[in-house]
Amino acid sequence: MSYCTDALADLVSAAGLLYGERRTARFFFDAEPQELRWVVRAGEEGAADEVDVTVYQFPDVGVSPALPDAEGTVLWRSAHPRGGFAHAVLAAARRLLAEHGETGYRARWVLHPFPAGPLQDLRRLHLRYDACRLPH
Repeated sequence: MSYCTDALADLVSAAGLLYGERRTARFFFDAEPQELRWVVRAGEEGAADEVDVTVYQFPDVGVSPALPDAEGTVLWRSAHPRGGFAHAVLAAARRLLAEHGETGYRARWVLHPFPAGPLQDLRRLHLRYDACRLPH
């Protein structure tokens, strides 16, 4: 993956957006020259605690941002409870922070700092709305 996109911050922010009125979050990883587009959707009314995740692959990130999702190849599709998805994102981000620290993360990602603020926001939302009993 390229360090040109703020991949971890985009993933953490997308997970946090699913707690609000926004139903869909999109972001991409620059896989030089490919685009890996993530589409994260909260369930419809009555199933708001469900999350659908689809990752599409496009051959050329230079032109693909203007293309609709259907033009890409589905690499992965899954559905999860929102709390499980949020917890997995939190755990992965916290593992990165524990392993590298903020300085080490910045040294590896170069253009982007560790997303401490969005991570705190996601943790707060997750604990408030998901009644998760796992350690945080």
